[in-house]
Amino acid sequence: MKPLLVLCISFFLAVILSKLIVGKNNFLFSGRVAFSLLLLFTALGHFIFTDGMTHMIPNAIPFKIFIVYATGIIEIFFAIGILIPKFQKHTAIAIVVFLIFMLPANIKAAMHNINYQTGELNGNGLGYLWFRIPLQFFFILWVIFVGLKKN
Repeated sequence: MKPLLVLCISFFLAVILSKLIVGKNNFLFSGRVAFSLLLLFTALGHFIFTDGMTHMIPNAIPFKIFIVYATGIIEIFFAIGILIPKFQKHTAIAIVVFLIFMLPANIKAAMHNINYQTGELNGNGLGYLWFRIPLQFFFILWVIFVGLKKN
């Protein structure tokens, strides 16, 4: 829920600022700024809640702490790349692939009630998937729309 709020509030503020600064609404750029801020927000979680996030990674995958840190760093690079016109499209495609690969971790967390912040088994549970999976697809569509189109 927090990432969705970050995305919506950031988008709203970016639209207002683009109107005030440039004199017109730039919805695609505002959408990229908002998603960039979302990525920075979620990347922060990789460094604050590392232990909890390691429990979300499927058991068969080794080097969980490394993966949590690496994906946090990747999200920071994505946050920058989506804002640079030269890298925008390639970054958008990479983000879509990344979001698809992150879905199993979210499914595991829900199936095992994993709290990503603490690693304890008091998370949101399976009911959360009814929100999380559509949200993941919403994020994918958002990136496709704002990342693959030129202003």
